[in-house]
Amino acid sequence: MGNLVWHDLARFISVTASAYAVWAGFWGILYRKFFWEFLGGILRNPGGVQPSPKVYMFITVIVKFPFVQIITMVLGFIMIALDYPLPILKGSSIRRSMPLRVVLLILQSFFAVLFYQGTNVCLYSLIATVCYIRALSLGERIEGSKAHTARGGQA
Repeated sequence: MGNLVWHDLARFISVTASAYAVWAGFWGILYRKFFWEFLGGILRNPGGVQPSPKVYMFITVIVKFPFVQIITMVLGFIMIALDYPLPILKGSSIRRSMPLRVVLLILQSFFAVLFYQGTNVCLYSLIATVCYIRALSLGERIEGSKAHTARGGQA
């Protein structure tokens, strides 16, 4: 049996989480909801849970202007560009940097947990972060793109 390559597993989970982050950010812009509004909120009938005045800052950056959703989408696009590499990034040191990916995934999970549609993104990003940390602790390296070496006359 073969060994598990942790950075490949982390890359697959990270691509899934980042694609989900872009999708959740899009739906978060359309249907704006602060996920943690039930903490300290006031239950009104009719009207449901109304957030506490203490969380006004979060309501401003999530509901009134979707700043958090836009940041989550941008981080998702950046992670997709790193994990499913753009041709510009192939072979670069940025693409091979696992600590950069860990930091970006933690930021992505932090921003994603704030709005309702991003809670699964947070979970998947944290799982990918743990896998990247495990890969770093085992000393795995992400290899750069190898030069295309074709042999003359052979397909």
